[in-house]
Amino acid sequence: MTERPRPRWPYLGRSIDYAEAVAIQERGQRRVIERWSGPPPDTVAGIDIAVGGGEARAAVVVHALPSLEETERSIAVRPLDWPYIPGLLAFREVPAIVAAFEGLRSRPDLALVDGHGRAHPRRYGVACMLGVELDLPTIGVGKSRLVGEHREPAHRRGSRVQLRHADEVIGVVLRTRDGVRPVFVSVGHRIDLDNAVRLVLRCAPRFRLPEPIRAADRAAGCR
Repeated sequence: MTERPRPRWPYLGRSIDYAEAVAIQERGQRRVIERWSGPPPDTVAGIDIAVGGGEARAAVVVHALPSLEETERSIAVRPLDWPYIPGLLAFREVPAIVAAFEGLRSRPDLALVDGHGRAHPRRYGVACMLGVELDLPTIGVGKSRLVGEHREPAHRRGSRVQLRHADEVIGVVLRTRDGVRPVFVSVGHRIDLDNAVRLVLRCAPRFRLPEPIRAADRAAGCR
C-alpha cells in the first residue's frame, strides 16, 4: 500500500442531464490507459454496491496478495441523486464508492469492481470511471454481459474467449471454475487485458467471483 488516498468526485452537487453524462463518458474513455506500468500489486480491493430505499451502500474491502487475507474495509452510504439509466449506472454508484475510499487508511494497489470497464457501449463503465477519477488501476468483473458477442468458453477453469463489440475486443469471457458460468473481465484503467485476466484468476482460487469482490458483496449487503 502507498499513502492514504485523497479521492474526489468532481460532479458532486452538480445537476447533470443525460446528454452531459454521455459526453462525460465519451471524454473519459479517451483518458483510459490500457497498460500496467507499476510493480506487481501487493494489495487488491474488491468493490461492490447495494442500492435500496433511495440510498447506495458501497463497500471497499482490501486484501493482501498473494494470501488474499483481508487487511481493511470501508463502507459508505449516500443518498441516490441519479436515476436508474442503463449505460449510465456509474453516475449512481461512483459517488458512494469514492466516499468509501475516503475511509481507507491506505491506498490499495489495484481494485476489482463488480461491474464493467471497457465492456460498455461507450467503453467507459463504472470500473473505468472509478479508475480514471482515482487514478487507480481497476478491472471490471461483470456477472453478466452488458454489450458484445462471444462464443462459449471451454468448461475448464482458465478457459477464455474474446468479448467483441463493433469489431473491437472489449473484454474476455473467463471461466473461473470448471463448469461454472463465466465472468466478463474488462480493462478499467491502468492495466492491460492479459494482466486483468491473470489477476482475476489469481484472486478467484475457489469460487466463481474473486475473493475481494465476494467480501465486498457481503459487506455492502448485496446478499
